[in-house]
Amino acid sequence: MPLGEFDLIAKYFTRTVTRAALGVGDDCALFAPAPGMQLAVSSDMLVEGRHFLPTVAPDRLGHKALAVNLSDLAACGAKPVAFTLALAMPRVDERFLDGFARGLLALADAHECELIGGDTTQGPLNLCITVFGELPQGQALLRSGARAGDDLYVSGTLGDARLALEVFRGTVALAGAAFERVRVAMEQPQPRVALGLALRGVATSAIDISDGLLGDLAHVLRRSGVGAELQVDALPRSDVLAALPEALQRDCTLAGGDDYELVFSAAPGDAARVAAAARSAQVAVTRIGRLHADAGLRLIDRHGRPVAHTFGSFDHFKS
Repeated sequence: MPLGEFDLIAKYFTRTVTRAALGVGDDCALFAPAPGMQLAVSSDMLVEGRHFLPTVAPDRLGHKALAVNLSDLAACGAKPVAFTLALAMPRVDERFLDGFARGLLALADAHECELIGGDTTQGPLNLCITVFGELPQGQALLRSGARAGDDLYVSGTLGDARLALEVFRGTVALAGAAFERVRVAMEQPQPRVALGLALRGVATSAIDISDGLLGDLAHVLRRSGVGAELQVDALPRSDVLAALPEALQRDCTLAGGDDYELVFSAAPGDAARVAAAARSAQVAVTRIGRLHADAGLRLIDRHGRPVAHTFGSFDHFKS
């Protein structure tokens, strides 16, 4: 007999909570931040065919559904506390649910983030997670704090998720091992939570890269009222991407999206503190440019020559 709505919740998503006062099973979950802390809240929706391909493994989809939300907390410098899950699916598929729950809850456990509620319904496959984090009052990393003269940094490497998408589209061919590396980047991004926490009091602004470096950086520049000079050839990329034509590299690193790395600013005098934060989080960071008082974004190559571009940001209603 197929599982009903409440049966599948009980079997796959009901867990004992330790920090929340009340978890799954009532009309509302109950929890409060620790004294002196404030809540950071973010929601992201993943829709089949728009945000993920039907070929993705269920465990990877569960991982990514939570990872993209944890990435928002990382960009704010917040520690994950709890999350809710709203799940629509065409039918009850226990094979899918087993893998999805496994990937979702493994990442939740790794970040000590409790599932405390949500909703399930029948419909096209659609995942919506709301995540809750906490951080000390007044210590949030914001898009609006960048200052002229700050250095600009990015974590990890850029462009592999977009490269994987191009392989799926048939515009690029990659051998098995290389394809699997970039496919993992697209399907199982690693939220930079530890780096976000380490950058509190160091970074002057931050944002996670979901819609492409140029588009997401533009949000910071606009909110902070500054401009930037970006060193295109300094952008970190994997050896898989670095072996491909330069035009494709630039497309993937500048406008690819789905990277879920952090781009952030810091005062030039805090370079050693940035390096220490990166070491403590065990993730590489790369200086990629500098902010200036004049509005706008200027791209330059390794020789200091301007780089013309027509790259834009991903937009759900224009792309």
